[in-house]
Amino acid sequence: MSVAEALAARRTCRSFTSEPLADGLLDHLLDRARRAPTAGNCQGVEFLVLEGPDSVAEFWHTTLPSEKRSVFPWPGLLLAPALVVPFGLPMHYLARYSEEDKVATGLGEGMGAWPVPYWLTDAAFAAMALQLLVIDEGLGCCFFGLFGNEIALRERFKVPESARSPGVVAIGHPEGQTVRPSNSTSRDRRPLAGVVHRGGW
Repeated sequence: MSVAEALAARRTCRSFTSEPLADGLLDHLLDRARRAPTAGNCQGVEFLVLEGPDSVAEFWHTTLPSEKRSVFPWPGLLLAPALVVPFGLPMHYLARYSEEDKVATGLGEGMGAWPVPYWLTDAAFAAMALQLLVIDEGLGCCFFGLFGNEIALRERFKVPESARSPGVVAIGHPEGQTVRPSNSTSRDRRPLAGVVHRGGW
């Protein structure tokens, strides 16, 4: 499958079977996803991997209280056998941009020096790469945000306090129809002419 084909095939899967992933598949996917671009070749993205019923259940226990589960519109999402949370670690970026070839940028002086926090950008790149690789394997995936749960997740799984994540990638075998499709799927794609600004905005 080409990159173009994977992009065309990618759809958000909100309902999974409980079938586990093949042994070693997730490590294979992550080994390739970690090759996504990183600023200054910092390689400052690391992955919290939750695979198997117990680990996945602990994630949902931390981020989705039981009283909210009965009204959660996508219960099949909770069955995904693997969750991957890419985290960008600022310390790698500050250290790299303090090196001789980067120090003139001033970006090694602290997190506030970065107008765009590339640790988050790079983590998002890795999340996108992972999704395309998942599609290439014939599996389903769903990227969703942590919203107000990032601190609780960091505390529960002992993630470094400074680490930041753009969201979570759920991975598994698609179950078929979701209980309630997202309203977003009915929106038409904006035309190319509406998103490309040639020579100026």
